[in-house]
Amino acid sequence: MELAIRDLSKRYGNGVQALDRVSLSIGPGMFGLLGPNGAGKSTLMRTLATLQEADSGSATLDGIDVLREKDRVRRLLGYLPQEFGVYPKVAAQDMLDHLARLKGIAGSRARKAVVDALLERTNLAAVRRQRLGGFSGGMRQRFGIAQALIGNPGLIIVDEPTAGLDPEERVRFHNLLADIGREVIVILSTHIVDDVADLCPRFAVIHEGRVLLEGEPGAAVARLAGRMWRRVVERDELASLRSSAPVVSSRLQSGRTVVRAYSEAAPGPGFEAVDPELEDVYFTAVAGLLEPARAAA
Repeated sequence: MELAIRDLSKRYGNGVQALDRVSLSIGPGMFGLLGPNGAGKSTLMRTLATLQEADSGSATLDGIDVLREKDRVRRLLGYLPQEFGVYPKVAAQDMLDHLARLKGIAGSRARKAVVDALLERTNLAAVRRQRLGGFSGGMRQRFGIAQALIGNPGLIIVDEPTAGLDPEERVRFHNLLADIGREVIVILSTHIVDDVADLCPRFAVIHEGRVLLEGEPGAAVARLAGRMWRRVVERDELASLRSSAPVVSSRLQSGRTVVRAYSEAAPGPGFEAVDPELEDVYFTAVAGLLEPARAAA
């Protein structure tokens, strides 16, 4: 199965170009879509999930026209949006049973088997009778994956799934996604670089509606070899340093401000060479310092 996206574009009524000729080829496994808030990720995900229209371009899933054959696509689709509502007073097993009925699983025994299997797979069997309104954030996200898996979909889309999760739930959710991604196409849309680094053998960086980079994380990181530099500075130095050096990111580490810069040679005194990371790829691509191209596969 392959998802082929070609020259997909979308401009909203307020003039925002959310998608600008986006082209991607995505096969089975985990695929990371990485970009800042407002980059166009959610617009692309909603379009692929048949929830909104594109202005132009095409998308096909295993030969099915995603933009025109919406009912056929929906039979193959599992979707976990960034925000989704639940009935807070309904128990998890009852809600899954209802959703399975809507998915066309008519027999009560068949639905029970599906619900039982999904609750076990998402580690929710022990709380199957608990009302959804009492679920923690991580439990709710795992329930979201359970409902997305109803009907054995060939394409699963998850939009910002780990935002707000505590470290333990994030690891549990990662393990669940990795298990699912061995069987079907899973698109992980996120602004969290570590999620992509941990889970995805292929990824793309999207910014201002355009795909800036696509390929394997390791190959993309290798493009920055010998070009990343690090320096610890005082907070009041940061603004002036940004104006004089190609700084791509800064963060606090143990109370100190650490900047990372992209340059062919040391960009100034006090900088030391460092090994590049996927986060550096992301920041240099968004800053326009990497040529818009596919990373070597």
